[in-house]
Amino acid sequence: MVFKKLLGAFGVGGPSVDTVLANSNTRPGLTLDGQIHILGGDHDVKIDQVALGLVTRVEVESGDANYDSTVEFHRIAVAGAFPLGKGERKEIPFRFPVPWEAPVTDVYGQRLRGMTMGLRTELAVARAVDKGDLDPVQVHPLPAQERILDAFNRLGFRFKGADLERGRIYGVNQQLPFYQEIEFFPPPQYAGGINEVELTFVADPQGVEVILEFDKRGGFLSSGHDAYGRFRVDHATVDQTDWATVVDGWVRSASDRYSNLRASHGFHGGGHHGHGRGGLGAGAVIAGAGAGILGGMVLGEAMEEVFEGGDDFGDFGE
Repeated sequence: MVFKKLLGAFGVGGPSVDTVLANSNTRPGLTLDGQIHILGGDHDVKIDQVALGLVTRVEVESGDANYDSTVEFHRIAVAGAFPLGKGERKEIPFRFPVPWEAPVTDVYGQRLRGMTMGLRTELAVARAVDKGDLDPVQVHPLPAQERILDAFNRLGFRFKGADLERGRIYGVNQQLPFYQEIEFFPPPQYAGGINEVELTFVADPQGVEVILEFDKRGGFLSSGHDAYGRFRVDHATVDQTDWATVVDGWVRSASDRYSNLRASHGFHGGGHHGHGRGGLGAGAVIAGAGAGILGGMVLGEAMEEVFEGGDDFGDFGE
């Protein structure tokens, strides 16, 4: 990429910007490193600020309607005010920290359908702001997240879809204003009591909160209700665990607790999320032994297509 964006907010002949990432692949808690290349236009200007922000698409519930909104969820300033001469070239190196709660966009090199994320570069000149460059970013799971996803696959769960929903999870120390839901269909050994399982990760430097929500089946003359389980996984113990056994225990334990409460107390529970439950974007389900966790996560168009479209950001538009 060579200075591909002419900053439209500053008019014809204004500066142009291109952000080059050393590697667009990262994980929660790591960094995105690169350089911002700025080329002066046909007249001198004063750059007020250069900033970077991670943006993604989040589902918002408003009354009976759902809609997608582009959200910037982490932002840093990488340079303050400086003069930029006519035709002058300037390079600004950066190291952008990725939040621990950043949602997973790619698993084993394949995009999760519905997940889009980009690093946006903004330049401010004379109180005008131009979103000058948007580079696709791929966030891969932490080892704990990867092991748990793989365990779901080994147990026979089939991937249904993934999305981001605005809101907070009750009782969880959550920093971002949204959370990710990864949804599975259960295998036959669980399907008698469960319609679907929704998996949410909330990571921090010490470990990962794992939240499982179960869409329960209703019995004769009764309706189904949601139940949930919450579990803590430490990063340090990831490789010391048989995750298929652990996940099987989680699912059975949460399901049994719900059934016992319902039988004893007539319990009618709601979802675990502070704002209620929302639908998920459906993903393709791919059957077949040996397909790994991607036997349902084969998903999505190329990131370049998601982010194409110039200043309107194509399908990633606001």
